[in-house]
This record gives sequence, C-alpha cells and structure tokens, in this order.
Amino acid sequence: MELRQLRYFVRVVELRSMGRAALELDLATSTLSQQISQLESELSTRLLQRRSTGVQPTDAGLDFFRQAQLILRQCEAAASIAQKGRLSGHVSVGLAGTTAAMLAVPFVQAMRARYPGVRVRIVEGLSGHLESLLNSRQLDLAILFDADAARRWSLVPLLQERLFLIARADLPGLPEGDEAPVQAVTALPLILPSGSHTLRSLVFDAYRRAGAAPNVVVEIDGVASLMDAVRAGIGASIQPGALVSRLGPGDHRDARDGLRAVALSDDGVHRTSLLASLSDDELSPAGLAARVVMTELARGLAQDGRWAGATVLEPSR
Repeated sequence: MELRQLRYFVRVVELRSMGRAALELDLATSTLSQQISQLESELSTRLLQRRSTGVQPTDAGLDFFRQAQLILRQCEAAASIAQKGRLSGHVSVGLAGTTAAMLAVPFVQAMRARYPGVRVRIVEGLSGHLESLLNSRQLDLAILFDADAARRWSLVPLLQERLFLIARADLPGLPEGDEAPVQAVTALPLILPSGSHTLRSLVFDAYRRAGAAPNVVVEIDGVASLMDAVRAGIGASIQPGALVSRLGPGDHRDARDGLRAVALSDDGVHRTSLLASLSDDELSPAGLAARVVMTELARGLAQDGRWAGATVLEPSR
C-alpha cells in the first residue's frame, strides 16, 4: 500500500466520481481505477460501489476512508514540521516489556536519525499501567493490547502476533516440530507473568479452549528475569513473537542459550497490538512525528519478516 493510493482513494470518495477525481489528479481514469482495484485487492475487500450516478464507499470503504484521512493528515503534519526546520521537544512512549524488547532500541535509533532535537523517554510497564499513564497525560503514546480500553484515545491498529512456547531444547515433553496445538503442551511446567498481565489472560483463555488448565510453577513479571528462569530450565513460557525475534536466527533457536520456540497453531492464539495516543489536537509536533515513526517501524519489521509471527493490521480493521 502506498500513500499515493490513499490520496487517490480519499479524493474519489470526496468527489464521488472516478472521472472527476482522475481529472483533478491529472491521471487517466483507467489508471486511477486500476490503482483503486489494486488497493481493494491488497485489502481483500470492496471499498467502492460503482454506479451509473458515480461511486459510493461501502461500509468497509467508509471506515478505511476515515483512517486514510488520519494517516494523510499525519504525513502532512510531519512534512510541514520538516519544512519549518529542525523539530525539537520531547515525547514519552509506553511499551510492554515484550514489545520493548523488539521496538525500544530501533525506535530510539530511528527518532535520533530523523529528529535529533527530540528527547525520547521510554516507559516499560504492564498494559493497564500504561493506560493509566495515558489517561493522566504522563505518556504521549503507548502500544496496548486491549481494543476496548484503547478506544478512548486516537488509535492506530498495528500488528497481530502469534504466541510461541519458548523453552530449553532439552526440556522434557517439548514438542519436536516448529508448531504444535495447545493440547500438546498442557503437561509442561509454565513460567508466566502474574494475574494482572494481559499475556496471562491470553494463555489461560487458550488453555481453556483446549479443555485444559496451565501448569504454572513460577510467576515472574519482569521479562529479563522470566527469560533467565526459562534458560535455567525451570519451565517453559508462552510469549508473543516480539520476544521470539530476540532469540536468534530464523528457525527460532539460540545456539548459545539452547532455547527453542514452538508456534502455537490453534486459531485465535495471538496478541493484537494497537498504538494508542492522545488526540491529534493534544499531541505535540514531536508526538505526531513519533507516532508516524513507530507505525512505520512496527509494520516494516513485520513486513520484512523480522518480527516473528507478526502480520500487519490494516487501518480499516
């Protein structure tokens, strides 16, 4: 998907005419129609209803239109900032520990490269804590996993992450293949975060659907300490792809630590990442720029295959 396609689509919807939009955009009508068709094909949904009186957006098209307008406004704001001179200020970003393992350093590097005058503050915490910090305006933006909670803010869908079982390769009972259903790992001792953690709820829901209960032997809320316990062979853990990507090469094996990652193959065993922020009116120019950088970075890592088990969520979904 390209920005020009978003611009084309938005103008068609605004003018309710493929021909008038093509004339204004200085394109052949057939070229514009082809671009819209490519966009619909990529999204696997019909965006426009073509009628003798013109074109109208479908329900999905109307949702996509609103999100496309937001994205274009963000890009225009970022371009305006760049044209006015060096951006300065500060931005506070909240990340869960597993997401921080994947995004924190690349995000800081990207911000320093594009906006060296912006001071970045990264806050690690549980999703519920990050929500509270957003509500109290102590964060500008945060990656959350609860769509209902996130609806109170400006929201950008980012990724859907598969969950993986991570354990020492010599842990008894560990499945042999790269994928396994939850039913095949129910006897394994698990190391999980405590009850206030979103990931724990996802794991318990997955086991419940499989007709089993997880065998939790240790609870550790810190990602670093949790992974140390996994490396020590105390048990396995179930974690999202962000953490798996930090283990090593593409087969999810770390020769130094002797760890393996097995993707859980059951339907619905995934985590949804959403970028929540203050509204456009409340966000500073630095915050607007950071939101664009974070969105591009997370989606780029998934599209390039560097974020294990992650797929990009389209704006209309």
